[in-house]
Amino acid sequence: MRAAAFAKRNLKELLRDPLTLFFGLGFPLVLLVLMNVIQRNVPVQIFALETLAPGITLFGLTFLALFSGLLLARDRTSAFLARLTASPMTAADFLLGYLLPLLPLAVGQSALCLGGAVALGLPPSWNLLAVTASLIPSALLFIALGLLCGVLFSDRQVGGMCGAILTNVTAWLAGIWFDLSLISGPFRTVAYLLPFVHGADGAKAALAGDWAALPGHLLWVSLWAAGLMGLALWLFRRRLVER
Repeated sequence: MRAAAFAKRNLKELLRDPLTLFFGLGFPLVLLVLMNVIQRNVPVQIFALETLAPGITLFGLTFLALFSGLLLARDRTSAFLARLTASPMTAADFLLGYLLPLLPLAVGQSALCLGGAVALGLPPSWNLLAVTASLIPSALLFIALGLLCGVLFSDRQVGGMCGAILTNVTAWLAGIWFDLSLISGPFRTVAYLLPFVHGADGAKAALAGDWAALPGHLLWVSLWAAGLMGLALWLFRRRLVER
């Protein structure tokens, strides 16, 4: 109940900044349309909707890190959290309160991107629901990254870390613009050690109905998400609650 009450407050804070929400929800859809227009005007298959739509949908989830990180950093630097530490709330209550409002946003964002892909010509199927479900571990991953940055950095620093840097790292290391199987060497090795490409490949596997490949990708992303969330919880408790 404590986490739910705090989550309701955080939801109101998110809705007070509609421009940021619109950018986070609308920008991936704009990219999807732009890449589709480019594909229609080139003679070779570069941005097929079957691979582009899951990748862009994953890319859209990177904005969850920005939302969660900014919200936590602003609360921390404004001393709002310092006052709340006098309440019976635990560190887990705090982080759960930041996480809960963002999960429906993640589902809505995924549905918007996939719906846009269908409007552009992607064949509709029940596998689209599987894609949305397969992206939930990735959503938790990006929320955890945002919370970790929110604990460590100021809101201005979070904007740089979770905005420009994270979105570019995800776009390149998830293989959104190109197939990582075409690249060998350290770049590909590092990419597959990180969770981003597994999130994209898992979504592509769900869309294609490749159920055998899906669990391995989801497990890797889930392990990263759990580890980052655990680290954020430990740092939050250490720096803000038990000081």
